[in-house]
Amino acid sequence: MLAVLLPLLLGQIIPSVKQTQFLKPAQNLRDSRYCEIVPIFRRGLNFQIPVFNTAGLNDCPADLWARQNATEIAKKYNAFMVKLNGPRYWTMDFIKAEKTTESGRVVEFNGLQMRERATISLNLVDIINLQKPYQAHSVMRNTVFGYLKGKKVYELSSPTGEVFRMQSYAQIVDPSLNINNLDSLGERLKLPQGWKYEVKILNKDSKLKANGIAYVLQDDFQNSYQKQTNLP
Repeated sequence: MLAVLLPLLLGQIIPSVKQTQFLKPAQNLRDSRYCEIVPIFRRGLNFQIPVFNTAGLNDCPADLWARQNATEIAKKYNAFMVKLNGPRYWTMDFIKAEKTTESGRVVEFNGLQMRERATISLNLVDIINLQKPYQAHSVMRNTVFGYLKGKKVYELSSPTGEVFRMQSYAQIVDPSLNINNLDSLGERLKLPQGWKYEVKILNKDSKLKANGIAYVLQDDFQNSYQKQTNLP
């Protein structure tokens, strides 16, 4: 009986598949398209959230992305809920992933293959805040995001001096948003009191590192940012 009840209580494991989709690495990652699917599984009073994305496998073709249905995926795997997070576009020039991140298993949703890239563990309060803009939460991953000299970076600063650098922009809230619009994005953001949005041109190469844990947030357009903790 317990073996029957556990999948219902904890959610079914999304099965691994053999990778059959391959994307030739871009010489410059900046403005490359990708998508994520984020199922949320309840574990007692807490929630376990694996993050799957298409990076390195495909560029999230529009026809395959249109097949994705969050309600159907949640029902299939008995997830608390599922977030379709995309399309998104990188705003850095390269990514280096440590072994624990780069070797994540491949899964498939309705013909679209993705790799498991990170894991988030949250409590109920965190889940409620997850959808709120300008609320930072932790993500377990080992990555280096690279930004090259002479290129633009887009940053949010909190009243306490924390700086969050954009890692990707999204076409979820505004499907017409593109990289050329980011210079004036600050005029459209509903920033909390004391927050600032700035665009800078780097005078040297810069690396945004996550050694096990990254602290990330989104603005009200669901563009994603990572906290600067150990630049350069």
